[in-house]
Amino acid sequence: MSPFNERNPVEDQDHCERPPLHWKTYWENELRPDDHAQLAEFFRVVYGAVNRSNARIFEGNRSWAGARPELRIIGYDARGVAAHYGVLRRFIRLGTVDQFVAEVGLYAVRSDLEGSGVSRHAAMNVVYPTLRMLKVPFGFGTVRHELRRHLERMGRHGHGRVLSGMRVRSTAPQVAFETPQMRVEDVLVAVIPIECSMDDWPAGTLIDRNGPEL
Repeated sequence: MSPFNERNPVEDQDHCERPPLHWKTYWENELRPDDHAQLAEFFRVVYGAVNRSNARIFEGNRSWAGARPELRIIGYDARGVAAHYGVLRRFIRLGTVDQFVAEVGLYAVRSDLEGSGVSRHAAMNVVYPTLRMLKVPFGFGTVRHELRRHLERMGRHGHGRVLSGMRVRSTAPQVAFETPQMRVEDVLVAVIPIECSMDDWPAGTLIDRNGPEL
């Protein structure tokens, strides 16, 4: 795990996108209060542009939405935070099988970089190598159906598979009597074989996170 034991452990030098991004990877306990404040502001802007209520999740210096990441992959440019991926190793359940995965979520890219190829570049050159260093059986993530084409473009290089017809059950991040404590979503599931092959992925169409979404 030595690649992540410094404050600036990973920096990608391939500046094929414009403007160039510098990618850095942090364990969660390496982030300082000012890092969380900067990320919270970034998420309020990015997610708030989609739905204003989403911005409230990141009030103050809260830089996570549901489950808290253990590892963050952050892209920076001259304007500050430009893109973000969160990673959390966890067990998910399919039928009677508990499957160990690294969930990738809390993805965001600044609006001025949308369509620039940042996501595709990061998936191939930063996120995938990071998951390989973690030596997990699979990477795992969920996305809305509207992003299917975007996700499939990133998977053209053989790093993953998109599964449809799946439902994912998660618990609410906060306990409240007036709101449901569990939700089941019809989403696309991205599976990235790392130490195992897709033949080893458990059968089933219902995935239980047994915890909040990342």
